[in-house]
Amino acid sequence: MMSDVILEMSLKMEKSVDAFRVELSKVRTGRASLAILDGITVDAYGSVMPLNQVGTLTIPESRMIAIQPWDPQMLPAIEKAILKSDIGLNPVGDGKTIRLNIPMLTEERRKELVKQVKKVAEEFRVAVRNVRRDALETLKKAKKDKEISEDDLFKFQDEAQAETDAHIKKIDEATALKEKEVMEV
Repeated sequence: MMSDVILEMSLKMEKSVDAFRVELSKVRTGRASLAILDGITVDAYGSVMPLNQVGTLTIPESRMIAIQPWDPQMLPAIEKAILKSDIGLNPVGDGKTIRLNIPMLTEERRKELVKQVKKVAEEFRVAVRNVRRDALETLKKAKKDKEISEDDLFKFQDEAQAETDAHIKKIDEATALKEKEVMEV
C-alpha cells in the first residue's frame, strides 16, 4: 500500500518534468518553432479558438513561420491575436498568408532567455520537491497510525529522495540543453 504512495509520487513528478519540457519548447531561440504559437487564441466566429484551428501553420524557412488561414477574412483577427500575445513577433500579412520572421537573438536577449529558463526550471524543481513533501507527510501519517514500521518509513523516505533526485536531474539536463540551444549563434 505504501509503495503506491511512492509510485503515485513518481508519476506526479514525471508529469512535472513533462510540463517543464512543454514550457521549454515555448522559449524562443533563433530558430522557428510552432511551439511558440501554443496558447495563442483567436476570436473567430463569435468564439475563442486556438490559432492552429483557424489555419495551417508551417515553417517554410528556418527563421520564418507562415500562417495560412482557412478563411481569408480571419487575417486581421489572427494578426491582432499575435500582437496581443506578447511573443515579441510582428505579423506581416499579404492578404492570403501571415508571416512571422524570427529575428536573430542578440547576446543580451540570449542571456535574458537563459535567466528565464533557469527561473522556470527552479519553479519546476520546487514543484517536484512539493510532491515529495506531500508523499512524506502521507508516509509519516501512516507510521503515526501504526500502518508501517519506523524501518519501513526510513526505507520509503530513501526511495522518495531517490525519485526526487532522479526527476530533478531530468529537469537540470533539459535546462542545460535549452541553455546550450539558446546560446548557440
